[in-house]
Amino acid sequence: MLETSARLLRLLTLLQAHRYWSGPALADRLDVSPRTLRRDVDKLRLLGYPINATGGVGGGYQLAAGATLPPLLLDDDEAVAVAVGLRTAAAGAVTGIAETSVRALAKLDQVLPSRLRHQVTTLGAAVVTTPTLGPTVTPSTLTAIAAAVRDRVRLRFDYRSRAGGVAVRDVEPYRLVHNGPRWYLLGWDVDRGDWRTFRADRLTPRVPTGPRFTPRPLPAEDLARYLAFGVTTHQYRYQAVLVMHAPLSEVADEIPPNVGVVEPIDDATCLVRIGSDSLDQLAVWTAAFGFEFEVREPPELLAHLHTLTARLSRAAARSETSPEAAPDP
Repeated sequence: MLETSARLLRLLTLLQAHRYWSGPALADRLDVSPRTLRRDVDKLRLLGYPINATGGVGGGYQLAAGATLPPLLLDDDEAVAVAVGLRTAAAGAVTGIAETSVRALAKLDQVLPSRLRHQVTTLGAAVVTTPTLGPTVTPSTLTAIAAAVRDRVRLRFDYRSRAGGVAVRDVEPYRLVHNGPRWYLLGWDVDRGDWRTFRADRLTPRVPTGPRFTPRPLPAEDLARYLAFGVTTHQYRYQAVLVMHAPLSEVADEIPPNVGVVEPIDDATCLVRIGSDSLDQLAVWTAAFGFEFEVREPPELLAHLHTLTARLSRAAARSETSPEAAPDP
Protein backbone atom coordinates (compact mmCIF):
# COMPACT_ATOMS: atom_id res chain seq x y z
CA MET A 1 0.00 0.00 0.00
CA LEU A 2 2.84 2.38 0.88
CA GLU A 3 4.50 1.72 -2.46
CA THR A 4 1.25 2.42 -4.32
CA SER A 5 0.64 5.67 -2.39
CA ALA A 6 4.18 6.87 -3.03
CA ARG A 7 3.78 6.11 -6.74
CA LEU A 8 0.50 8.06 -6.87
CA LEU A 9 2.19 11.08 -5.31
CA ARG A 10 5.03 10.77 -7.82
CA LEU A 11 2.53 10.53 -10.69
CA LEU A 12 0.69 13.63 -9.49
CA THR A 13 3.94 15.55 -9.15
CA LEU A 14 4.88 14.70 -12.74
CA LEU A 15 1.46 15.72 -14.06
CA GLN A 16 1.71 19.06 -12.25
CA ALA A 17 5.25 19.67 -13.54
CA HIS A 18 4.35 19.46 -17.26
CA ARG A 19 1.27 20.34 -19.24
CA TYR A 20 1.25 17.09 -21.24
CA TRP A 21 2.86 13.64 -20.93
CA SER A 22 2.82 10.86 -23.48
CA GLY A 23 1.71 7.52 -22.05
CA PRO A 24 5.01 5.69 -22.72
CA ALA A 25 7.11 8.54 -21.32
CA LEU A 26 5.04 8.72 -18.13
CA ALA A 27 5.10 4.95 -17.62
CA ASP A 28 8.85 4.94 -18.15
CA ARG A 29 9.41 7.68 -15.57
CA LEU A 30 7.38 5.72 -13.02
CA ASP A 31 8.89 2.37 -14.05
CA VAL A 32 5.44 0.75 -14.40
CA SER A 33 3.48 -0.91 -17.17
CA PRO A 34 0.91 1.02 -19.24
CA ARG A 35 -1.84 -0.98 -17.51
CA THR A 36 -0.61 0.03 -14.04
CA LEU A 37 -0.36 3.62 -15.20
CA ARG A 38 -4.00 3.57 -16.31
CA ARG A 39 -5.08 2.19 -12.93
CA ASP A 40 -3.11 4.88 -11.09
CA VAL A 41 -4.66 7.58 -13.24
CA ASP A 42 -8.14 6.24 -12.39
CA LYS A 43 -7.28 6.38 -8.67
CA LEU A 44 -6.26 10.01 -8.95
CA ARG A 45 -9.53 10.78 -10.72
CA LEU A 46 -11.43 9.24 -7.80
CA LEU A 47 -9.54 11.61 -5.49
CA GLY A 48 -10.81 14.59 -7.48
CA TYR A 49 -7.97 15.28 -9.89
CA PRO A 50 -9.35 15.83 -13.43
CA ILE A 51 -6.96 14.06 -15.82
CA ASN A 52 -7.62 14.07 -19.55
CA ALA A 53 -6.42 11.07 -21.58
CA THR A 54 -6.02 10.60 -25.34
CA GLY A 55 -5.69 7.14 -26.83
CA GLY A 56 -3.89 5.72 -29.83
CA VAL A 57 -0.37 6.33 -31.10
CA GLY A 58 1.03 9.46 -29.48
CA GLY A 59 -1.69 9.47 -26.82
CA GLY A 60 -1.03 10.66 -23.32
CA TYR A 61 -2.26 12.40 -20.17
CA GLN A 62 -2.88 15.96 -19.08
CA LEU A 63 -3.94 17.42 -15.73
CA ALA A 64 -6.97 19.60 -16.46
CA ALA A 65 -8.79 22.29 -14.51
CA GLY A 66 -11.64 20.93 -12.40
CA ALA A 67 -14.79 22.26 -10.75
CA THR A 68 -13.07 22.19 -7.34
CA LEU A 69 -9.49 22.73 -6.22
CA PRO A 70 -7.92 19.43 -5.08
CA PRO A 71 -4.86 19.39 -2.81
CA LEU A 72 -1.66 20.65 -4.42
CA LEU A 73 1.71 18.99 -4.08
CA LEU A 74 4.46 21.46 -3.26
CA ASP A 75 8.06 20.70 -2.42
CA ASP A 76 9.74 22.50 0.50
CA ASP A 77 11.09 25.42 -1.52
CA GLU A 78 7.78 25.91 -3.34
CA ALA A 79 5.80 25.88 -0.08
CA VAL A 80 8.08 28.46 1.53
CA ALA A 81 7.97 30.63 -1.61
CA VAL A 82 4.16 30.60 -1.62
CA ALA A 83 3.95 31.40 2.09
CA VAL A 84 6.46 34.26 1.85
CA GLY A 85 4.66 35.62 -1.20
CA LEU A 86 1.36 35.63 0.69
CA ARG A 87 2.92 37.35 3.69
CA THR A 88 4.36 40.15 1.54
CA ALA A 89 1.28 40.57 -0.67
CA ALA A 90 -0.03 43.34 1.58
CA ALA A 91 2.37 45.67 -0.23
CA GLY A 92 0.81 44.87 -3.59
CA ALA A 93 -1.14 47.33 -5.70
CA VAL A 94 -4.22 45.08 -5.95
CA THR A 95 -7.40 46.04 -4.12
CA GLY A 96 -8.18 43.71 -1.20
CA ILE A 97 -5.08 41.58 -1.74
CA ALA A 98 -3.98 41.84 1.90
CA GLU A 99 -7.18 40.32 3.33
CA THR A 100 -7.29 37.60 0.68
CA SER A 101 -3.66 36.71 1.30
CA VAL A 102 -4.23 36.37 5.04
CA ARG A 103 -7.07 33.89 4.44
CA ALA A 104 -4.98 31.85 2.01
CA LEU A 105 -1.98 31.89 4.35
CA ALA A 106 -4.10 30.62 7.25
CA LYS A 107 -5.10 27.62 5.15
CA LEU A 108 -1.53 26.98 4.07
CA ASP A 109 -0.24 27.18 7.66
CA GLN A 110 -2.57 24.34 8.63
CA VAL A 111 -0.88 21.89 6.27
CA LEU A 112 2.75 23.05 6.45
CA PRO A 113 5.12 20.62 8.18
CA SER A 114 6.46 21.99 11.47
CA ARG A 115 9.96 22.53 10.06
CA LEU A 116 8.60 24.68 7.22
CA ARG A 117 6.12 26.51 9.43
CA HIS A 118 9.04 27.50 11.67
CA GLN A 119 10.97 28.89 8.67
CA VAL A 120 8.00 30.88 7.42
CA THR A 121 7.11 32.19 10.89
CA THR A 122 10.72 33.25 11.52
CA LEU A 123 10.90 35.15 8.25
CA GLY A 124 7.47 36.70 8.74
CA ALA A 125 8.40 37.95 12.22
CA ALA A 126 11.57 39.61 10.91
CA VAL A 127 10.20 41.23 7.74
CA VAL A 128 8.29 44.51 7.72
CA THR A 129 6.36 45.23 4.53
CA THR A 130 5.71 48.80 3.45
CA PRO A 131 2.22 49.07 1.95
CA THR A 132 1.72 50.61 -1.47
CA LEU A 133 0.49 54.20 -1.40
CA GLY A 134 -1.87 55.59 -3.98
CA PRO A 135 -4.56 53.97 -6.12
CA THR A 136 -4.87 50.22 -6.49
CA VAL A 137 -6.31 48.04 -9.25
CA THR A 138 -9.17 45.59 -8.67
CA PRO A 139 -8.62 41.86 -9.22
CA SER A 140 -11.52 41.81 -11.68
CA THR A 141 -9.79 44.41 -13.87
CA LEU A 142 -6.54 42.43 -13.90
CA THR A 143 -8.46 39.25 -14.73
CA ALA A 144 -10.33 40.94 -17.58
CA ILE A 145 -7.09 42.27 -19.08
CA ALA A 146 -5.29 38.94 -18.70
CA ALA A 147 -8.20 37.07 -20.32
CA ALA A 148 -8.17 39.45 -23.30
CA VAL A 149 -4.40 38.95 -23.67
CA ARG A 150 -4.82 35.17 -23.54
CA ASP A 151 -7.76 35.05 -25.96
CA ARG A 152 -6.29 37.66 -28.32
CA VAL A 153 -9.42 39.78 -28.37
CA ARG A 154 -9.55 43.55 -28.55
CA LEU A 155 -10.23 45.30 -25.26
CA ARG A 156 -12.45 48.37 -25.03
CA PHE A 157 -12.24 50.43 -21.86
CA ASP A 158 -12.80 53.84 -20.33
CA TYR A 159 -9.43 55.39 -19.55
CA ARG A 160 -8.76 58.27 -17.15
CA SER A 161 -5.76 60.38 -18.13
CA ARG A 162 -3.35 62.11 -15.76
CA ALA A 163 -5.30 65.32 -16.32
CA GLY A 164 -8.52 63.62 -15.22
CA GLY A 165 -10.27 63.37 -18.59
CA VAL A 166 -11.97 60.11 -19.56
CA ALA A 167 -11.96 58.63 -23.07
CA VAL A 168 -12.93 55.31 -24.62
CA ARG A 169 -9.93 53.35 -25.95
CA ASP A 170 -9.90 50.37 -28.32
CA VAL A 171 -6.74 48.32 -27.84
CA GLU A 172 -5.17 45.03 -28.88
CA PRO A 173 -3.79 43.83 -25.49
CA TYR A 174 -0.41 42.07 -25.48
CA ARG A 175 1.08 42.10 -21.99
CA LEU A 176 0.12 42.89 -18.41
CA VAL A 177 3.23 44.25 -16.70
CA HIS A 178 3.96 44.82 -13.00
CA ASN A 179 6.50 47.60 -12.45
CA GLY A 180 7.12 48.71 -8.88
CA PRO A 181 3.83 49.80 -7.28
CA ARG A 182 1.85 49.85 -10.54
CA TRP A 183 0.27 47.48 -13.06
CA TYR A 184 0.37 48.43 -16.76
CA LEU A 185 -1.25 47.22 -19.96
CA LEU A 186 0.94 47.19 -23.05
CA GLY A 187 -1.12 47.19 -26.22
CA TRP A 188 -1.63 48.43 -29.76
CA ASP A 189 -4.01 51.41 -29.80
CA VAL A 190 -6.27 50.78 -32.80
CA ASP A 191 -7.43 54.39 -33.21
CA ARG A 192 -3.95 55.92 -32.87
CA GLY A 193 -2.17 53.20 -34.84
CA ASP A 194 0.69 52.90 -32.35
CA TRP A 195 1.88 51.10 -29.23
CA ARG A 196 0.62 52.55 -25.94
CA THR A 197 1.05 51.83 -22.24
CA PHE A 198 -1.91 52.24 -19.89
CA ARG A 199 -2.05 52.23 -16.10
CA ALA A 200 -4.38 49.44 -15.08
CA ASP A 201 -5.78 51.36 -12.10
CA ARG A 202 -7.02 54.08 -14.47
CA LEU A 203 -8.99 51.85 -16.84
CA THR A 204 -12.45 50.31 -16.58
CA PRO A 205 -13.05 47.43 -19.05
CA ARG A 206 -16.21 47.44 -21.14
CA VAL A 207 -18.20 44.35 -22.07
CA PRO A 208 -18.44 42.64 -24.38
CA THR A 209 -14.84 42.57 -25.62
CA GLY A 210 -14.02 43.30 -29.26
CA PRO A 211 -13.19 40.91 -32.10
CA ARG A 212 -10.19 38.60 -32.20
CA PHE A 213 -6.99 39.99 -33.69
CA THR A 214 -3.90 38.59 -35.35
CA PRO A 215 -0.85 39.26 -33.16
CA ARG A 216 1.67 41.71 -34.56
CA PRO A 217 5.42 41.78 -33.76
CA LEU A 218 6.12 43.25 -30.33
CA PRO A 219 7.80 46.67 -30.22
CA ALA A 220 10.91 45.35 -28.44
CA GLU A 221 12.50 42.12 -27.30
CA ASP A 222 13.06 43.48 -23.80
CA LEU A 223 9.52 44.49 -22.88
CA ALA A 224 10.46 45.34 -19.29
CA ARG A 225 12.98 47.95 -20.47
CA TYR A 226 10.58 49.21 -23.15
CA LEU A 227 7.86 49.72 -20.56
CA ALA A 228 10.23 51.35 -18.06
CA PHE A 229 11.36 53.83 -20.73
CA GLY A 230 7.76 54.59 -21.67
CA VAL A 231 6.65 55.14 -18.08
CA THR A 232 9.64 57.19 -16.89
CA THR A 233 10.67 59.13 -19.99
CA HIS A 234 8.71 58.81 -23.22
CA GLN A 235 5.39 60.18 -21.93
CA TYR A 236 6.90 63.48 -20.72
CA ARG A 237 7.54 66.75 -22.54
CA TYR A 238 11.25 66.80 -21.68
CA GLN A 239 13.32 63.62 -22.03
CA ALA A 240 16.77 63.86 -20.50
CA VAL A 241 19.79 61.70 -21.27
CA LEU A 242 22.52 62.01 -18.64
CA VAL A 243 25.97 60.48 -18.19
CA MET A 244 26.54 59.73 -14.51
CA HIS A 245 30.16 59.46 -13.34
CA ALA A 246 29.49 56.59 -10.97
CA PRO A 247 29.05 52.80 -11.27
CA LEU A 248 25.66 51.54 -12.36
CA SER A 249 25.13 49.72 -9.05
CA GLU A 250 25.45 52.98 -7.09
CA VAL A 251 23.25 55.02 -9.43
CA ALA A 252 20.56 52.32 -9.56
CA ASP A 253 20.27 52.53 -5.77
CA GLU A 254 19.27 56.19 -6.11
CA ILE A 255 17.03 55.90 -9.18
CA PRO A 256 14.27 53.28 -8.87
CA PRO A 257 12.86 51.73 -12.08
CA ASN A 258 9.64 53.73 -11.85
CA VAL A 259 11.65 57.01 -11.90
CA GLY A 260 14.29 56.49 -14.60
CA VAL A 261 16.11 53.94 -16.74
CA VAL A 262 19.78 53.25 -15.94
CA GLU A 263 22.06 51.69 -18.56
CA PRO A 264 25.73 50.68 -18.22
CA ILE A 265 28.51 52.42 -20.16
CA ASP A 266 31.58 51.04 -18.38
CA ASP A 267 32.68 50.20 -14.85
CA ALA A 268 32.85 53.85 -13.83
CA THR A 269 29.97 55.50 -15.71
CA CYS A 270 26.39 54.82 -16.73
CA LEU A 271 23.59 56.40 -18.74
CA VAL A 272 20.34 57.64 -17.19
CA ARG A 273 17.16 58.37 -19.13
CA ILE A 274 14.55 60.33 -17.22
CA GLY A 275 11.64 62.58 -18.12
CA SER A 276 9.49 65.37 -16.73
CA ASP A 277 7.11 68.08 -17.88
CA SER A 278 9.14 70.61 -15.88
CA LEU A 279 12.73 71.69 -16.57
CA ASP A 280 12.97 72.90 -12.97
CA GLN A 281 12.08 69.42 -11.73
CA LEU A 282 14.59 67.78 -14.07
CA ALA A 283 17.34 70.16 -12.98
CA VAL A 284 16.68 69.59 -9.28
CA TRP A 285 16.50 65.81 -9.76
CA THR A 286 19.81 65.60 -11.59
CA ALA A 287 21.59 67.72 -8.99
CA ALA A 288 19.99 65.85 -6.06
CA PHE A 289 21.17 62.44 -7.23
CA GLY A 290 24.56 63.27 -5.74
CA PHE A 291 26.79 62.25 -8.66
CA GLU A 292 28.97 64.17 -11.09
CA PHE A 293 27.15 64.16 -14.41
CA GLU A 294 26.96 65.46 -17.97
CA VAL A 295 23.87 66.44 -19.92
CA ARG A 296 23.67 64.93 -23.40
CA GLU A 297 20.13 66.07 -24.12
CA PRO A 298 17.93 68.01 -24.28
CA PRO A 299 19.73 71.31 -24.90
CA GLU A 300 16.96 73.10 -22.99
CA LEU A 301 18.03 71.31 -19.81
CA LEU A 302 21.65 72.40 -20.20
CA ALA A 303 20.57 76.03 -20.67
CA HIS A 304 18.23 75.74 -17.70
CA LEU A 305 21.03 74.41 -15.50
CA HIS A 306 23.11 77.52 -16.32
CA THR A 307 20.12 79.74 -15.42
CA LEU A 308 19.43 77.82 -12.21
CA THR A 309 23.10 77.84 -11.19
CA ALA A 310 23.30 81.61 -11.64
CA ARG A 311 20.10 82.08 -9.64
CA LEU A 312 21.40 79.91 -6.78
CA SER A 313 24.77 81.71 -6.80
CA ARG A 314 23.04 85.10 -6.54
CA ALA A 315 20.85 83.82 -3.69
CA ALA A 316 23.91 82.52 -1.82
CA ALA A 317 25.81 85.80 -2.35
CA ARG A 318 22.88 87.89 -1.12
CA SER A 319 22.44 85.67 1.91
CA GLU A 320 26.11 85.94 2.87
CA THR A 321 26.08 89.74 2.71
CA SER A 322 22.67 90.23 4.32
CA PRO A 323 22.81 91.92 7.76
CA GLU A 324 20.38 89.36 9.14
CA ALA A 325 22.78 86.57 8.05
CA ALA A 326 25.78 88.03 9.86
CA PRO A 327 26.70 86.24 13.11
CA ASP A 328 26.38 88.04 16.45
CA PRO A 329 29.66 89.60 17.66
